[in-house]
Amino acid sequence: MDCRPTPPSPPVGGRPTSPSPRMSGGAVTPASPPMGGRPAAGRPRLLVLRALGLGDLLTAVPALRALRRAHPDHELLLAAPARQAPAAAATGAVDRVIPVSAPGRAVPGRIDWSGPPPDVAVDLHGNGPASHRPLSRLRPARLLAYAHPPARIAGPAWREDEHERIRWCRLLSWYGIPADPHDLRIPAPERPSPAPGAVVLHPGADAAARRWPAARFGAVGAALRAAGHRVVVTAGAGEAALAHDVARRAGLPGDAVLGGDTDPPFTALAALVARARAVVVGDTGLAHLATALGTPSVVLFGPVAPRLWGPPPGALHRALWHPDDDSARPGDAHGAAPDERLLRITVTEVLQALHRLPEPSPRPRATAVGPRSGAHRAPRGQPT
Repeated sequence: MDCRPTPPSPPVGGRPTSPSPRMSGGAVTPASPPMGGRPAAGRPRLLVLRALGLGDLLTAVPALRALRRAHPDHELLLAAPARQAPAAAATGAVDRVIPVSAPGRAVPGRIDWSGPPPDVAVDLHGNGPASHRPLSRLRPARLLAYAHPPARIAGPAWREDEHERIRWCRLLSWYGIPADPHDLRIPAPERPSPAPGAVVLHPGADAAARRWPAARFGAVGAALRAAGHRVVVTAGAGEAALAHDVARRAGLPGDAVLGGDTDPPFTALAALVARARAVVVGDTGLAHLATALGTPSVVLFGPVAPRLWGPPPGALHRALWHPDDDSARPGDAHGAAPDERLLRITVTEVLQALHRLPEPSPRPRATAVGPRSGAHRAPRGQPT
């Protein structure tokens, strides 16, 4: 651009079974409007808890697809915030979303459920009693979770220093369910982009510790505009003022800001990112969306190492980080001020990283992803 699994032990409520070898294709069964856990006639139910944000959901795509392949006859229900239903549908693995939420990143204490207990419940949320309890209360036949001896859960040991995608694939592999951490891509939506070919700047994040200064985002935008690139600035809920500040500093018109008072609809945001020239973003959900869609990106890291939450290595994505040592979490990811490591990233460095990005690949039309298939894999040459 110019300018290994360990032999499984019995889990709570049942014994490990081998994954079903049956796989079939089919059209997407989209996540329906929020409904709760009422059973679909004649189908066993598999419940997954992942009640977090967009980036968290997208890092769980390989695990969700593995569960779909291993349980082709189950109705796969995802307990997550209602706003994640469109993104859950885009994975091609989830049948329905059961809306659950809690303040911040707290674990919901209750899952709305009726009818027989789940056939399988999977904790893709955490590794302690807070996330085990709402699933255990439903008395599932099997509970797949990380080891917690006080609760008599005999799963694999939790590792702190592990990439989020690999973490959940390793959990499933321990229970005999093969999972591929490379299986993270989602199809681009068919709807057109509001700014095709633009460079997308996303200055927001849910904590100041991961927000690169607006002045620097503005300087990047100004340099790109001067070089003849179209530039847009995206904003999530409550980020309109920040986005307009960046646009003003970059010399962009007001209509270059997309989103704002509320989060933009997922399909609109995905259409924008899928057909963007590149994305410049901090360690937040939009970075994972660029990864899932195969859009070139420059991702800025501060309090947390890219090896825990970063994009796959390779030319398509550039993760910038300037740590003091090899610690995976040298700062507070939810801190109230920009992390000092994040502030070490310069405008020139970001522009140089953008210059080294490859041109985006031509976008094929979006195709249906069968919930029982493992379609839309990332290229096998991209390790995690």
